[in-house]
Amino acid sequence: MAGSGMTLLGTGPLRASVISKSYTSNRPAMADRNFTSKAVEEAISKAKAKITDPKLAWMFENCYPNTLDTTVEFGTKNGKPDTFVITGDIHAMWLRDSSAQVWPYLPLATQDEKLKNLLAGVIHRQSQCVILDPYANAFNKELVPGEWKNDRTDMKDGLHERKWEIDSLCYTVRLAYNYWKTTNDTSVFDSDWQKAAALIVKTFKDQQRKDGPGPYKFERETTRQLDTLSNGGYGRPLKPVGLINSSFRPSDDAATYGFLIPSNLFAVISLKQLAEISNMVTGDKTFAKSCLALAEEVEVAIKKYAIVEHPKYGKVYAYEVDGYGNHTFMDDANVPNLLGLPYLGSVDQDDSIYQNTRKLVWSEDNPYFFKGKAAEGIGGPHIGYDMVWPMSIIMRAMTSNDDKEIGWCIKTLRDTDGDTGFMHESFHKDDPKNFTRKWFAWANTLFGELILKLVNEGKSDLINNL
Repeated sequence: MAGSGMTLLGTGPLRASVISKSYTSNRPAMADRNFTSKAVEEAISKAKAKITDPKLAWMFENCYPNTLDTTVEFGTKNGKPDTFVITGDIHAMWLRDSSAQVWPYLPLATQDEKLKNLLAGVIHRQSQCVILDPYANAFNKELVPGEWKNDRTDMKDGLHERKWEIDSLCYTVRLAYNYWKTTNDTSVFDSDWQKAAALIVKTFKDQQRKDGPGPYKFERETTRQLDTLSNGGYGRPLKPVGLINSSFRPSDDAATYGFLIPSNLFAVISLKQLAEISNMVTGDKTFAKSCLALAEEVEVAIKKYAIVEHPKYGKVYAYEVDGYGNHTFMDDANVPNLLGLPYLGSVDQDDSIYQNTRKLVWSEDNPYFFKGKAAEGIGGPHIGYDMVWPMSIIMRAMTSNDDKEIGWCIKTLRDTDGDTGFMHESFHKDDPKNFTRKWFAWANTLFGELILKLVNEGKSDLINNL
């Protein structure tokens, strides 16, 4: 589950008005919203005016502002903007989820100073999180013990969970870099941000495991295999070949083989972005050089170890490898994943290896691809068999140039909301009313991003003729 070490189940509609198909807004009353952006409200109005499908318009209005409506806690701290972002039904801030949740609002930042400050607040908060512990994936708002305080790892006050995932750090870089590119505001790259950036690179290098397993280990008392690591908390053996270990996947599930390829590809992009910031803004040329050297090392290792010949699809990206020659042919719905590589800018959408990989992961040759009466899509071991994640369907549309394929994705998303007007973590392939997480802001906002993207690209006819 993106942003959680637990599963929350929900079934059925959220309110009676949905049953009547009246499509009354499911947004909180104006006075109850956590944050309101004039630019976001204008974007909703303009987009809705171009969507003639009543249910789709309703879902877009519910989902796109969901992060702002319900999950952001905005203020100031030490004289700087400070924004704490919960995932939805779990009151903790995941570095990955918080970055992804506010990402769709970034293009509007120059139109709304208040929104711009909120985004800067997320970046400042994330810098403090990384400084507290670069190995943690989720944080509390205050420096208090977290839900998983008894995990056998170096738990500190302020940590909600301490599962080491490469993508957590990559998402913080992605948000800060693109905030700068969008707004030209360099104030977020203060001394704390630079300290966090140095910790990010140090953590990446330590987790190449060239000098042993490194400082991180993790064990949890649990009956769930994917919530703990073997071998005293270090996981399966890895051969140091230049790749970076990610003990856990973006799903918060333990990796089978620690060199998680989507996350390593993401790290290459992040390191290049760090180098550009260092060269263009902070002036630390030495740090920029070290970032580029590490990016090149990881990129070379990916080409050597991560591209594998599949008996049916030819050359594809493996999901995970261990440097010894072992690899997994699969994909998980959580992003970064293989399907979503172009969305994050990690590979070109037309790259032949990616296209081969895409065919593999959206097929029954991926053990976590499920096809039923209601839908087909990618899930993952976090929820288990037969549960399709809407995020995978959204990402299929995000990485497609085929209008027919995109149209299928939109129609499927519209028809599998369980009559709630929102996205969920997952739903049963045969019954959309059997879903997990009724309040999952990342999926909601990502759906809104997709619809707005299509409207802005002049594809309203595609949306309106499902």
